[in-house]
Amino acid sequence: MSEAPPEKEPAKEAPAAKPAAAAKPAAKPAAKPAAKPKVEKKPLIDNQDGTITDPNSGLMWKQTEAWLDTHQFYTWANHQEYVDKINGEKFAGYTDWRIPSKAEALTLVEKGRKETIIDKNGTPFPMDPLFADGGASSTWVSECTEEEVIRFDFKIGTDYKYPPAEIWSSIRLVRKVEVPKEEAKEEAKEEAAKEEKAPAS
Repeated sequence: MSEAPPEKEPAKEAPAAKPAAAAKPAAKPAAKPAAKPKVEKKPLIDNQDGTITDPNSGLMWKQTEAWLDTHQFYTWANHQEYVDKINGEKFAGYTDWRIPSKAEALTLVEKGRKETIIDKNGTPFPMDPLFADGGASSTWVSECTEEEVIRFDFKIGTDYKYPPAEIWSSIRLVRKVEVPKEEAKEEAKEEAAKEEKAPAS
């Protein structure tokens, strides 16, 4: 007698599919801060008294430098002789002339500008032509110390550091301009109005 075929196991039910996870809402891109309006640089002003005012920095510069004034260069140790000479003369009516800081010297550097001035060797360098030709392109800066002297070069807009040895340089003097309070308020209002009108990016 033949055996009965084995009973087939009942088919297992497929597991129920998991519901798809809800898609996360796309992250909103971070809002970009409103771009500040590009401030147009104001031209330098020739005061017709041997000085030049920069309305952008609030600085007044002597139009000539030490080489043109005295036909000599100065070490850091004796640079004060020239400063005292100019202040003693009350040049343009002021007695607070001084050497610039590196940051102040940088405000005169305009790399790539077409209009230039010519140094005493006939080499052009990028400085506003309101300044006098025939001088030197270097100056001592106020960051000099007894351990390290710093000579700034207007031709390339950088400074060179040296040990306090017999290093020579010209000197370009500067002073801070006092802006009348009312004029300063008007300038602040103009800047605020420009920022309000600037479109958000």
